Amino acid sequence: MQRLLCVTLPSRARESIQRVVLLPLLSVCCLVHVCAIEPSADVPAAKPAATVNGTNISDAELADACLARYGSLVVGALINKVIIEQACELHGVVVTTADVDNEINEMSRRFNVPRDKWIALIQRERGVTEKQYREDIVWPMIALRRLAKGSLEPTDEQLQKQFQNQYGPTVKARIVVLGSRKDAEETRAEVLRDPDSFGHVAREKSVDIGSASVGGWVQPIRHFSGSAEFETAAFALSEGKISEVVQVADQFIIIKCEGHLPASDVKFSDVRPRLAEVFREKQSRVLSSKIFGELQAKAAIENTLNSSEKRLSAPNLAARVNGQPITISEVRTVCVERYGEDVLQALLTGVLLNQALSRQELVVSQEDVEREVARAAESMGFQTPEGKPDVSTWLEQISKENKQSIEFYLTDIVRPTVALKKLVGPVPVTQDDLDKAFTATFGPRVRCRAVVLDNQRRAQEVWQIARQNPTAEVIGNLAEQYSVDPTSKALRGEVPPIQKHSGQPALEREAFALKAGELSGIIQIADRFMILLCEGYTKPVEVTFDEVRDELHRDIFEKKQRIEMARFFTHLRESASIDNFLAGTSQSPKSNLPQNLPAASKMPPSTITQRETNELSKPRAGSRAVGNSSRAVSPASFDEPLVK
Repeated sequence: MQRLLCVTLPSRARESIQRVVLLPLLSVCCLVHVCAIEPSADVPAAKPAATVNGTNISDAELADACLARYGSLVVGALINKVIIEQACELHGVVVTTADVDNEINEMSRRFNVPRDKWIALIQRERGVTEKQYREDIVWPMIALRRLAKGSLEPTDEQLQKQFQNQYGPTVKARIVVLGSRKDAEETRAEVLRDPDSFGHVAREKSVDIGSASVGGWVQPIRHFSGSAEFETAAFALSEGKISEVVQVADQFIIIKCEGHLPASDVKFSDVRPRLAEVFREKQSRVLSSKIFGELQAKAAIENTLNSSEKRLSAPNLAARVNGQPITISEVRTVCVERYGEDVLQALLTGVLLNQALSRQELVVSQEDVEREVARAAESMGFQTPEGKPDVSTWLEQISKENKQSIEFYLTDIVRPTVALKKLVGPVPVTQDDLDKAFTATFGPRVRCRAVVLDNQRRAQEVWQIARQNPTAEVIGNLAEQYSVDPTSKALRGEVPPIQKHSGQPALEREAFALKAGELSGIIQIADRFMILLCEGYTKPVEVTFDEVRDELHRDIFEKKQRIEMARFFTHLRESASIDNFLAGTSQSPKSNLPQNLPAASKMPPSTITQRETNELSKPRAGSRAVGNSSRAVSPASFDEPLVK
């Protein structure tokens, strides 16, 4: 097996893996060597960025790690900023600190959020500091907008289109999406013979999973929102009518009109300023991108950071933009500023795992890393024509997706994964685990409509109305009028079929106790109250347990292993003494946690949390066990924790 893995790996990947395995060993040797020599009184000790159980990570080590991982990305951003600065200087454009403050205030006002909460939201969503947000996002945006000059003012025609899109009439509709015109024409003939079967046909045949899982329902169709042919066909239909086949790109769509919604009672003159503001914002993004592309094409850029030959002649030069230098020191500083905390966490993790491996006398070998890479490639469907893991293509793909070199993918992700698997040890998969997974994945599911409410009193009122006439039409109307869940509200109560062992026992118990046409009681899940109308059951998938046993075992094993790895690492981190000088935090080991943790197989039994139970119930992505409905969006309330 090891020989097979060695042959499969490309030479470049093997070299990266060899470096990944050797680097941690060399660093441990260096740390031991440094600790064995008393520091000279004349040489100042390197300032630590963090200390883990007495092992230091210096500021210089952190800066080097940040530069190695993100230097190319940061130097590109600095080059872009210099290009804009030079263009502003050339055209006499000035963007002041007050301009930046005003822009941030305006954006927070536009989204009706206080400034401090807006900044916090940006920091959380984009992962940037306030300083980065001001200098790298807001400042260039204002500068490019001013360079675009007077091209941002909308015409009345453009504003009228936007008005129709936001406030004009809409069409309630279902759709069936097919991959070929032949299939679409055959399907259209089928639903023309029985229009009431449209929702069932959408579930069975539509290739658009999102709409198929809810009987073909889509968000109300608006003017000027996409394909003109699609909109024209939708608005031409009267209620209950079915369209001709409409081609949009490479898909063929059949539309059934379920009704027309009138335009909002809003005057164009009242919303014109707001529409113009939105248009200018959208137009500024388009023009800014165009102007920046032109500036970039005209600039003389020399990027020396990744050129070893050019670095020899100018060791502290990262790039030149029209002759203006950007130094390595600048790039290092920005790298630490932007990515220091994340990289330091990776370094802390590496030290913790190395210490744990050393205590348990375990070693992560090159073969272990190769085997994990091959396993990941195979599990994600990357295979050669011969059926072997296509490691080379997988590494290229993951490197491209993560915008990360192969070497650091192996260092920061693969090696810690292998280390934790060794530290955790074997994880059991019981027959009960397999039985539940088989039932959840291939067993029957309850098709129903749901009304989701946010208080018990309203739920009782709605339930009383539903009880008097428990039909799909009535429940659909109630969901559309009262549901607090946006998805089920827009789709008239349609939700993906409910499966067993999905992590919501109260919901499952009530749903599976219903017969077709029966109305449930009020089901409380956390702070939500649900009412279900059963529309029947799906047919179990025709597959035997023996046919899928190996795949189920593999899925469950991987999920339980991930849970145990997370448990082990949490214990490992909580039992460590960590001083993070970069973040200004300090942690002492919890007194009731042992320093030398055993493997998972020898640890005391754990209580699996509700979140972990939910995770175990889901098939792995890409598995044959994944049903179509699993990719659909379910009401947000389905994901609420159970009330204990």
